[in-house]
Parts: sequence; structure tokens; C-alpha cells
Amino acid sequence: MTLTSTTSLGRATHLSCRECGATVELGPYYACLECFGPLEVAYDFGTITRERVESGPRSIWRYRDLLPVPENVTEIPNTDPGFTPLVRADNLARELGLKALWIKNDAANPTHSFKDRVVAVALAAARELGFKVLACPSTGNLANAVAAAAARAGITSYVFIPSNLEQPKIVTSAVYGTTLVAVEGNYDDVNRLASELAGEHDDWAFVNVNVRPYYAEGSKTLGYETTEQLGWRLPRQVVIPVASGSQLTKVDKAFRELVQLGLAEGDAPAIFGAQATGCSPVAAAFKAGHDVVRPVRPDTIAKSLAIGNPADGPYVLDVARRTRGAVEDVSDEEVVDGIRLLARTEGIFAETAGGVTVAVLAKLLREGKLDPDAETVIFNTGDGLKTLDAVSSVVGPAGTIAPTTEAFHSLVNGG
Repeated sequence: MTLTSTTSLGRATHLSCRECGATVELGPYYACLECFGPLEVAYDFGTITRERVESGPRSIWRYRDLLPVPENVTEIPNTDPGFTPLVRADNLARELGLKALWIKNDAANPTHSFKDRVVAVALAAARELGFKVLACPSTGNLANAVAAAAARAGITSYVFIPSNLEQPKIVTSAVYGTTLVAVEGNYDDVNRLASELAGEHDDWAFVNVNVRPYYAEGSKTLGYETTEQLGWRLPRQVVIPVASGSQLTKVDKAFRELVQLGLAEGDAPAIFGAQATGCSPVAAAFKAGHDVVRPVRPDTIAKSLAIGNPADGPYVLDVARRTRGAVEDVSDEEVVDGIRLLARTEGIFAETAGGVTVAVLAKLLREGKLDPDAETVIFNTGDGLKTLDAVSSVVGPAGTIAPTTEAFHSLVNGG
């Protein structure tokens, strides 16, 4: 795949190595030829105003000037995700002892997770780069998003998942007509297979492999939207779930870009990462003071976060330390408690990743690592209907009764 004279990716100018700073032209590249470090998109933004952003569509494309997508991206079939609710969570805040808490609820996206954002950007860039097929290795939510986006765009897709994935995520990928392939092993095994296949099929865009630099930029829109929805004010602290770590690092990048462009008010927030104890290599490295993240074999109900060798793990450590944040982990039992707490207090049913985030928020407060008086935002990245098994054994009817008022009163009055 090579760029042509008619290819346009907006204000993106080149790719830059995050390790050595070497640059390469825009194209289907993801590893530096000098040091094999990861590449990311660089831009010449010029002048961007709040008024221009606010005049855009109520989707991530209102930020198209800040993304590696063509100027006419709104005219090309895509799922058009974004501008999801920022919910004032007063009930949960009171329960935890927080002064001001917001939940960025990305379960409201087209396939009910934040992955619609990254896939939409990857699809727009991939088509501009000449790819013909959309593909991915996935822990579930990405599979849903790729299958739906490809269907909407009218192109072929291949989706690779661990064979033990939650059944709802399998169904909500297969229904879009994708070629869904279940692979024996965990996500890291699936990812290795996808990387090999990417080398064999030069017209396949594996969104989180060979077009990863463009895909990852989609996560920035979470930071853009949160800031705009707060009245162009940066929050003081945020809690973000960590799988590969890309979401956290790109939200940090979004906050920094908004400050540099004069679009946001306030100082950059403290950024906290959230992992499940059964797959917490980044949290372990943070607590040990290490710069290297040692891979682990995942064993947690939070399958959407079960990446044992997170590509952006070291960069998550950098962000957490630079912003005076932290990376924390919680047990599976705490994850379930977090899901139930959020549902009970705010009427939001989160998947297991959301349970991780809420439980880590509570743990950070208990341990004095979060400021209870500072405005806080947490990210719910997916819908609880995708991970019903996590809570199905601990919630249910209060009882089964005969259809009489006497039976009802007996039940509610304890006999």
C-alpha cells in the first residue's frame, strides 16, 4: 500500500517514532525502521477554534481537524460514533465521598463500546490508504465494532477472537455477517496470529496492527468530548481502564493538544489507570517502580481488559507518573461490586471493564490517592449486556410468589 497524489488524511503530516523520534511518510506503517519503536501520527494543526468544532456534527467527526481522516469523512459510510453522554453522577459521588463526579458513558455508541471510535478512524484512514478488507484480533468489543463498521461501509471483514469469549460478544459480532474466527488461546495468541496474517495479506487493514497509528488516534476523541462537554474545562482527575493502554495514553494526548491549541482551560489532569488483578501487568510495574511491564497470562472475568502483554504499557507508566496519577488493580469480586454499585446508584449497567473502573475509583479514594474535592471523570467503555455472566449469579428476583397480594406482602415483609 502506498499513498497517491490524491490521498488526503486531513492535517496529518507524517508518522513519528515514539522512541527515537524518527519520521516516516504517511502510509500503512506501524513500526519504526530505525529502532522498531511504535509510530504515531503527527500533525500541522494550524488554527482551530471552538466555534469550528462546535459547528460540526454531533459525532467524532466534529474533531476531524484533529484526526488522520480525509476532510470529506462525513460523506463516506461509517458508523459515525461519538458525542456520548457525560453523566453527572451525584448519587455515586455521595456514596463514595466525592464532591463532583462525571461518567463518560461510551456504552451509547453504535455497538455499545468506545471501540466504535477507534474503528471509525481506522476505517476512514484505511480506505484512503487503499485497503480493501477490514480485520482485527479482539477481546470482544473491537470485534463488534469492526464487523459493524465493515457492514456499514460495504466491505469484507475478518474478526479473530479467543474461543472462550463471552457468548453475547460472539453473537454481536457474527450477526453483522463478518467472517468470525475463534482461536484456541488468549488474546495474545490471537494477536500473534493476526500479525502473521497481516504480513501475508497486503490489502487487509488489521485495525490494531498494521494501521494502528491511525486507529489509536480515535481514542483522543474521548478526551476532546469530555473537555467540550465540561464547557471546554479540563477535569482535575480521570480514571481510565487499561487493556493495551492505548486509550489512556491517547486521552492524555488529547488533553495536551487542547491546551497547546488554546481550546481548553485549566491544567492537565492527573490520570489513573484501572486493571483487574487477574491481568494487571501495568499496575504491578507501577507499584514496583519498574519501567518495563512483564507479560502475564490473563485470568479475570474482565475479558475486555485481558491483554497480558499490553503494547502501550510502558507509556501508561510514563503518563501516570508525569501527571501524578497511578495505576491500580482490583479483584474479580470487587469488579462485580463495582458493576452493581454503578447500576444501583446511577442506572448505568456497565460491562466488566466499567466495573473495574468504578472499583478502582473506590479503592483509590479509600487509600487517599484521589482528591475527593477535585472534579473527577471516569470512563465507562462498554455495555453490561455484553457481560451478563459476570453478575447473573448474584442478582435476580427477590422471590417467586403466587399471584396474590397476600403473597406479595409476605415476601416484602419477610414472612
